[in-house]
Amino acid sequence: MSVTKLLEKETWKKSTISFKPPTYRNKPLVTNQSWLAGKRKDDGAEGLWRIYDNLYDFTDFIRIHPGGSFWLEQTKGTDITESFESHHIRGVPQAILQKYFVRKATQPRNYTLTLHENGFYRTLKKRVAEELKKLDKTPKDKTSVYHLILLAATVGFTILSALMPNLIFEVAAALVLAWLSIVAHNYFHQRDNWQMYTFNLTLMNFNEWRISHALSHHVYTNSLHDLEMSLFEPFLCWVPNKHIASKARRVVSVIIQPVFYAAIFPFHFVQRAVRSIFSKNELFWHDIIGFSLPLLMLLVSQASPLSVFVQWFRIIAISSFIFGLIGLNASHHTPEISHDGDALRKDMDWGLYQLDTIIDRGDIKNSQFMCVTHFGEHTLHHLFPTLDHGLLPQLYPVFLKTLIEFKSELREITFLDHIIGQNQQLLRTEANPIAPDQRKLKK
Repeated sequence: MSVTKLLEKETWKKSTISFKPPTYRNKPLVTNQSWLAGKRKDDGAEGLWRIYDNLYDFTDFIRIHPGGSFWLEQTKGTDITESFESHHIRGVPQAILQKYFVRKATQPRNYTLTLHENGFYRTLKKRVAEELKKLDKTPKDKTSVYHLILLAATVGFTILSALMPNLIFEVAAALVLAWLSIVAHNYFHQRDNWQMYTFNLTLMNFNEWRISHALSHHVYTNSLHDLEMSLFEPFLCWVPNKHIASKARRVVSVIIQPVFYAAIFPFHFVQRAVRSIFSKNELFWHDIIGFSLPLLMLLVSQASPLSVFVQWFRIIAISSFIFGLIGLNASHHTPEISHDGDALRKDMDWGLYQLDTIIDRGDIKNSQFMCVTHFGEHTLHHLFPTLDHGLLPQLYPVFLKTLIEFKSELREITFLDHIIGQNQQLLRTEANPIAPDQRKLKK
């Protein structure tokens, strides 16, 4: 093998946002826990918590952490810089950080993304922190009302489908369950609350999603460090690299992707259950919530348990399909969006990187209900994930002002454009050699 071929074979494993290739991707099985284990090897946190170039020992802080113990328990031994910044909009008193400071890290940061004091993200964050003091909080209450209505509708249509078996009731139950799960996603980004548990009605688990979605996807969006990219490979591959999935395989993926949409909910639980039997336990006590709907159906139905199970499984599969259709076509996958391997702008500010990996859905901007049930206001949600979706529209004045100052822009297209673009991205094998900011200059 020539030196050129050898280099090509190895360099595709590297990410454009880190110095080291992600260790977890060398494992035959990619999971949340293998991702965390890989980060503990790659991040130079030395068994502690790393923020920028400082190491902290938050062991004694875990039980009193305002956001809940899960976040710190799971991230020990990793670099949490970006998550720390985006989850603490008003900042953290230096006295608290100093109390748990241990020493400087011995290794430089693995990630090339930056968060400079006067950079885009931290400038915007300071302005948003000021805006939060005067925001109208009533839209947050509106989100809670939507959540309660969808929870009641999910239970109601599920009971109706059991009492009067009918495909219409099953589809209705599936639709509101999918919407409920997306609204519940709004809550598991926040400090512990009761609403986040309703996410588990899908058979998925909010704690697992706090890792794959909040800690991985939200931070390292569209990169090889993004679990929401890796977990679908090689069947669905959005990375523009022929080494990960060939052109032929990508054509097949376009055809079979509806099957994967329908399998997201059940497969999520089954794979964790199987691994828990044969390896380390990955189940939580609240996984039982996922079986409350079929139990309710059994209590009210006159049909056999097998018939009820088949009916419930249809609801889960249809709901999963709706969730997948909305989620995988929400904002991240079109050829115009940056994916790992594409050229990046010289300014590696984390906030600007988020802008380059997202195109918002402009067709749902004027409806809070559509936004909370369809992953709307996606750019602002990535930048400030702990804020209720209902509050995000009020941030546009300072957001747009900051975008102008940093010569960037907010991009928007329709849901149909996203569906078309997502299929085009599945077929793309060549990286874009022109950085996003340079593309704008060439127009």
